[in-house]
Amino acid sequence: MIPFSRRSFGALSAAGMLGLALTACGGAGDAAEGSSSDAGGADSAAAGTIEVEDNNGTQTVQVPPASVVATDNRTFETLSDWGVTLTAAARALMPVTNPYKDDESIIDLGNHREPDLEAVVAAEPTLIINGQRFVDYHDDFVKLAPEAVVLELDPREDQPFADELKRQISVLGEIFSKQTEAETLGADLDAAIERVTAAYNGSDTVMAVNTSGGEIGYIAPGAGRTLGWAFDALGLVPALEVEGASDDHEGDDISVEAIASSNPTWILVMDRDAAVAADDPAYKPANELLESSDALAGVTAVAEGNIVYMPADTYTNESIQTFTEFFNAFAEALEAKA
Repeated sequence: MIPFSRRSFGALSAAGMLGLALTACGGAGDAAEGSSSDAGGADSAAAGTIEVEDNNGTQTVQVPPASVVATDNRTFETLSDWGVTLTAAARALMPVTNPYKDDESIIDLGNHREPDLEAVVAAEPTLIINGQRFVDYHDDFVKLAPEAVVLELDPREDQPFADELKRQISVLGEIFSKQTEAETLGADLDAAIERVTAAYNGSDTVMAVNTSGGEIGYIAPGAGRTLGWAFDALGLVPALEVEGASDDHEGDDISVEAIASSNPTWILVMDRDAAVAADDPAYKPANELLESSDALAGVTAVAEGNIVYMPADTYTNESIQTFTEFFNAFAEALEAKA
């Protein structure tokens, strides 16, 4: 059994990213404390604006931003690591691994199911980093915070997912004078992907699943939530493919027997409840579910311990760091079996 990563209990260079149009402009702005650092170079101290491309076109962004709001959980880890001060955020969505979650100085906008959107007014944002679960609230933010740039960098469906993760980080790196750090994150993802492809023999079959509510769900290659894209990116041979697969957050309802009959050599796992229900007395960790399943007992992946788990906070994180960490863990497991 491949152990959980460090968070379980607690690729093309970014320099080649598409879609950035950066133009330094005049203008003044006040920096939010921690929104820039010396790592960005001498220009990080100078206030002004830059133009960047997001999913909705060209955006003119104040740099450093005077007041930052964040709702896209793919960005939370990066913003925290870069020391960006937030005035408001979807703290209820954040994993406990992120220091922002318990920071009472940050106005909490709640989660996407019952958001307190009007609370954003008090933050007087100049930049709202919006996306993923909050993407449908774009127009609300535009109305509530008309002076703010609402930036959306969700991975686009017609583009390679890894490239989109790097695009997101690259744009944020320009805004927060963290270009070097952004390039490093992109290079680290590339290296992790290359490490997997070098270690994978090209023939072992792979199954991706998630666990939720005590059930094991099927994550479809290509379409499935979180890990679906990894099959193409890593050149993995699917153990099972079904028609009409979805990107449902709980996985598709495929019987455990069907999963077992496909007899995958490797199983990749996202434990959804580890991020949102770990404190629930009824919570059953993914490793216990898989190991205790009679139907899966004879599966090669289970019998040989070829199971690799995503970081426990993945479901509420899904950052570029999450995938880099997971791919390195997968590569290490493959290398150990070579």
